Amino acid sequence: MSTGDHDQTAGSMRPQSLMFSFLGIYALDRRTAIYSGSVIDVFARLGVSEEAVRSTLARMVKRNLLERHRRGRKMYFALTPHAAEVLEDGRRRVWETGAVNRDWDGTWTMVGFSLPDSRRSTRHDLRSRLVWGGFGLLQSGLWIAPGAKDVTEILASLDHASPDNASPDNASPDNASPDNASLDMADHVTVLTARAFKPTEAADLVRKAFDIEQIAARYRAFLARWDASLPLPEAPDDLARQLLLHTDWLQLVRQDPHLPAEHLPGDWPAIRAEQVFQTLARDYQPRAAETAGAVLDTLAL
Repeated sequence: MSTGDHDQTAGSMRPQSLMFSFLGIYALDRRTAIYSGSVIDVFARLGVSEEAVRSTLARMVKRNLLERHRRGRKMYFALTPHAAEVLEDGRRRVWETGAVNRDWDGTWTMVGFSLPDSRRSTRHDLRSRLVWGGFGLLQSGLWIAPGAKDVTEILASLDHASPDNASPDNASPDNASPDNASLDMADHVTVLTARAFKPTEAADLVRKAFDIEQIAARYRAFLARWDASLPLPEAPDDLARQLLLHTDWLQLVRQDPHLPAEHLPGDWPAIRAEQVFQTLARDYQPRAAETAGAVLDTLAL
C-alpha cells in the first residue's frame, strides 16, 4: 500500500482489510458466528456495498478463513482455526510488538537466495513475503531484518510453488512431492544471523536496506488523518471510526520493518502515531461495542 492510500476515503478502503479488523475485534476469542445480514449493516456505515461484503465473505470461505453455519434462512459466518491464527498475529502486532523497537539485541537475520529463471514467480513471491516480513534488500540477492526472524513459514508457503513453465499435469498435487519441493527451496535459500563488524555500521545497514523516509511518510499520513480533535467527522458513528482506525493502523504496522529505535531520527513519527492510535482505540471502544451489540446477530457455537 502506497503512502497515498492513507488519504483514501472511508468507502474506498479494501473490504477485506476492513473485514479483518472487524473480525479481529468482534469474532476473535468468541465462540460465535455472525449473521451475514448484520455484517452488511455494519459495513454500510463504511460505504461498502452489500455485493462487496458478500463477495468478500465468499472469498474468505474459499481461502479457509471463514466457515458457514446455516440456521433457517440465515447464513452465519465463523472464524476457522487458520483465521484465528492470522488475527491473533495481527493482535500481537498491534498491542504487544509496538511501533518502536527499543529492545534490539544487535543481531540481524540475513536471507540470501538465487532461484533459476524457471522459478520467476516463486522468486517474486519470496521477495514480496520478505518485504511483508520486515526484510529490506541490502544488495542483490541479500535481504536483512533486525533481530532473529523465523523464515520457515515464509519458505513453507512457497514449498508447493511450481516452476513457471510447468505443465498442468506436472503441477498437479498427485505429481508433486512436498519433500522434494522443500529440498528445492533449501538448495536455493540461505538463512543466517549475524552482527555488523567494522567497517560496517548498523546505521549504514538501516540506511541502505530500508527507505526510512517512506516509512516515516506513512506514519505522518496516519497522523494527518487521525491526530485531530474530531477525526473523520463524516463517519456516522464510533463503530465506523473504530474499524477504520484499526484497519489503518494494522496496515501501517505490518509494513513497518520494526527498525532499531537507536538508528532512527529522534522525532520518529511512529512514537506519536502509536500514542494517537491507543488513545483513540480506547475512546471509541465503549460506544462502538454498544452499537455493535445492537446491530450484530450472533450464533453461539
